[in-house]
Amino acid sequence: MSKIDFAGSFARVKEKEPLVQCITNFVTVNDCANIILAAGGSPSMARDIREAAEAVGDADALVCNLGAIDLVDSMVSAGKRANELGLPVILDPVGVGGTELRREAGRRLLDEVTFCVIRGNASEIRYLAEHKEPSRSGVDVNILDMVSRQNLPEAAGMVKRLAAHTGSVIALSGELDVISDGNTTVVLENGCPMMSRITGSGCMLTSLIGAFCGACPDDILSAACTAAAVMGISGELAEKQRLRKGSGNATFRTDLIDAVFCMTPEKLLEEIHYEIFERRDS
Repeated sequence: MSKIDFAGSFARVKEKEPLVQCITNFVTVNDCANIILAAGGSPSMARDIREAAEAVGDADALVCNLGAIDLVDSMVSAGKRANELGLPVILDPVGVGGTELRREAGRRLLDEVTFCVIRGNASEIRYLAEHKEPSRSGVDVNILDMVSRQNLPEAAGMVKRLAAHTGSVIALSGELDVISDGNTTVVLENGCPMMSRITGSGCMLTSLIGAFCGACPDDILSAACTAAAVMGISGELAEKQRLRKGSGNATFRTDLIDAVFCMTPEKLLEEIHYEIFERRDS
């Protein structure tokens, strides 16, 4: 595939109003639910092991967030059921290389559940690709792993190889978003630094990817790319509002969700900055 269907993916979320079950951490659960609503979907936050698998039966997609490290059993149970039903399952490997608990949880999830998308920051994706532990624990990206124009070929190659190895679309998010299905690799350059000044912008993006995958299960690469574009452009629009009002990061979060809600196909196509960045093995 060489063409990303941004407009079509965006339209299908509005038409289908996908129900997305999220097993996510308590820090970001409200924002994840609200950004799914803003995009046009419906959130379900069923997380208890006694109902997680059953709740998937009514959903269009499942999001598993390793920030909810205490709910891995629920993720495995729900993930297996979603796989049986042929539903898209998305993984956010929050802090996966930071502690042995998270490393083991990441291994278990990848062994027992098939994911259509794995979205993480550069440190998390590098750990999954190379099993190199970051220099410190936590969910923030290690500065050594930040993707820039200078190291983009290396980062794109790493993402492409991980996609080929896992069979998942890999979405590395940061100043540059690098997304690949192993054959086509896309680089998006939307967003703003303020997005790193609120808790959970990555978790929100993963939930947004869940909504787009739930609406577009036949074109997961386009779904992931469109979600990333909507998030990045919304961040830029929210930052313009923040600067105009002279407000802070709490208002920025609200304006970010509002921008997702108010996004139009015309605004999406007008503001998106992306390129197809393919590196084919010989």
